[in-house]
Amino acid sequence: MSHPAFRPIGDDPLAQAVRRALGLATAGAFVLVSPSLLAQEAGSAEELETVTVEAEALSVITEGTERYRVPLTSTATRLDLTPRETPQSVSTVTRAQIDDFSLDTTNDVLESTPGVTVERLETDRTYFTARGFEISNFQVDGVRVPMPYNNVHGDMDTAIYDRVEVVRGATGLMSGSGNPAATVNFVRKRPTYEPQASVSASLGAWDQRRLEADVAGPLDQAGRVRGRLVAAGMESDSYLDRLSRERGLLYGVLEADVTDSTLVTLGHTWQQNDTDGNMWGSLPLYDSAGNPTDYDVATSSAPDWSYWDVETHRSFLEVQQELGDRWSLKGTLTHLDMRSDTQLLYIYGTPDATTGRIADNQLTLSRYDRHLEQWVADLHAKGDVDAFGRSHQLVLGTDWSQSRNQQLSRYPTASFDAGGQGLPPLDDWNGGYPEPTVWVGDSGDGGDATVKERSLYGAAKLDLAERWTAVAGARLSWLDTVGRQYGAPQDNSVDSELTPYAGLIYDVTDQASLYASYTEIFNPQTEIDRNGEMLSPSEGESYELGVKADVFDGAADASLTVFRTEQNNFAQGTGEYLGVQEIHQEEDITSEGVEATLAGELAPGWQASVGYTYLEVEDADGEATNTYIPRHLVRATTSYRPAALDALKVGARLRWQDDIERDRDLAEGKTRQEAYALVDLMASYDFSDSLTGSLNVNNVTDEKYLTSLKWDQAFHGAPRHVMANLTWRY
Repeated sequence: MSHPAFRPIGDDPLAQAVRRALGLATAGAFVLVSPSLLAQEAGSAEELETVTVEAEALSVITEGTERYRVPLTSTATRLDLTPRETPQSVSTVTRAQIDDFSLDTTNDVLESTPGVTVERLETDRTYFTARGFEISNFQVDGVRVPMPYNNVHGDMDTAIYDRVEVVRGATGLMSGSGNPAATVNFVRKRPTYEPQASVSASLGAWDQRRLEADVAGPLDQAGRVRGRLVAAGMESDSYLDRLSRERGLLYGVLEADVTDSTLVTLGHTWQQNDTDGNMWGSLPLYDSAGNPTDYDVATSSAPDWSYWDVETHRSFLEVQQELGDRWSLKGTLTHLDMRSDTQLLYIYGTPDATTGRIADNQLTLSRYDRHLEQWVADLHAKGDVDAFGRSHQLVLGTDWSQSRNQQLSRYPTASFDAGGQGLPPLDDWNGGYPEPTVWVGDSGDGGDATVKERSLYGAAKLDLAERWTAVAGARLSWLDTVGRQYGAPQDNSVDSELTPYAGLIYDVTDQASLYASYTEIFNPQTEIDRNGEMLSPSEGESYELGVKADVFDGAADASLTVFRTEQNNFAQGTGEYLGVQEIHQEEDITSEGVEATLAGELAPGWQASVGYTYLEVEDADGEATNTYIPRHLVRATTSYRPAALDALKVGARLRWQDDIERDRDLAEGKTRQEAYALVDLMASYDFSDSLTGSLNVNNVTDEKYLTSLKWDQAFHGAPRHVMANLTWRY
């Protein structure tokens, strides 16, 4: 349910027609043709030739394999480069990893990614960090997706993705504006040339039930039209008191060889997340005397009437045209419509040190509605050119986006009376608190802002000489923001911002390379200084020096990287106000560190992905900052299928971080989370070529830990729990 004031951008008939076409064409086509999807006869020789033609293009697809690595990546530059040819740190979580460890949400996936931390601040709002900064840049199939406020609402389901690629450092070449942290690229599953289908059912702790179906293949005898339909549903209670979730997902995609050189793809995703008993904010970490609260793992600050519902529609249209043997042109249009409806309770302050109670004047109740609508378009040409006796790869493109973010917070009327009861000690609370029946709000309790960004970009892989390769590029950006958010003006513009990209690779041997790179990114800001002037855009720069190698006979990738990342002119609040806006000052933050990664097949049947990160983050005075981010971080997943019993697969996942801390906002001292390790185990068994059963045991040591210290509140992560799965494949 969204507020009536929320009006979509682009209300003209053409925009409405495009939305209807993108949203309904896929579902309609599947209704008409899907009954014959699995009834295709054995392919003719002509069909086999079609598969052969496309085989090379599909080589990066990870589903249907057991690989923990990919041979090519284009997230950083849109060029098709091997990991060794990419002069930045890159990690990929493949479909095999997702299936092996039941990584059903993007939060689960990113918790398995080297160098990335997942800040679960609330039950339904999450932030991500890399190299000491918030991740603000996301892509879907390589096309950037602006994300206001750098956070994710609800759990994004992974059933539709083939893999998730993460490029760490400043990534302005393909991401546009943002922080010098990383870019996360979600790569969707696509239709297949051969019929295939799967059904998966899962049962787990806290009455979790999940059902997933996936069917794909040709839709005509010639195989020139192909489709895919993915559906998933989940219901679950939680280890947290009163929390329960329901999630539904539907993804349909069609692709057609309109001519021998033209491919058209149309797709739509719908996801509904409904959460009851969700937290706004989290648990107080200390009482009024500064003593740690140390609540039970199941403790929640949510009343029994709270909820957070999110509905997302994402549509896309792609047209790819081959231009001879060496060049191609691709255009993409995407549309996102996301609506949130929430009812919340937030705890300010701390519980009484003697009684543990929380007074009514420390509570805020709110109804919050949000509507985010985005249009993104991208057009680029990519191909090979010959010059100076060598072959080079080149990409030239342009993109445009428009994002309108509308939000409204409403509060109980002045006549609302909670009876002065406050809350008892949270460990003993059953969620009972008076629920308001009337909520009010005005334009000052929300906002309506629109961001438009357009860019020109280009990149090249240059074969300079024997063993020497350069990767270089630049982006030219224009950005305009108009509107207000919670009484503060958002009007701002950036003109002709140049973002360079440069990397140099030297092949020491046929298996190992040294590389150095310099990348940039910028981020417009709407915060004001003491004179009421908006701060200039923050500027991010990343420097990397490292070695990459093909190891284990080329079956795995290894890297060792030394990096330095800077963010200058970053807005830091002073706690003072000028009118309705907080005064900010510019701050410079620097992170330095080392990363080591290894991914691939280490021996026959043995897959692994391992990453270690050492990090230092300091402000301009040389003092440690962002101390809620671990300085030492290990991410590792591995699986093994023994040759003597190849129906069996066993594996383990490790997430370890050293201790973190933060200064308390309402008392002297610091809050600390000691170092901890989370160990997950899995085992699967192929009962036949079609039927597989698996068992996952997560947090096997039953570690008690806080999910984040980014805020002055937190809650505990999940204790030991089990998930069983049965999958049938055709």
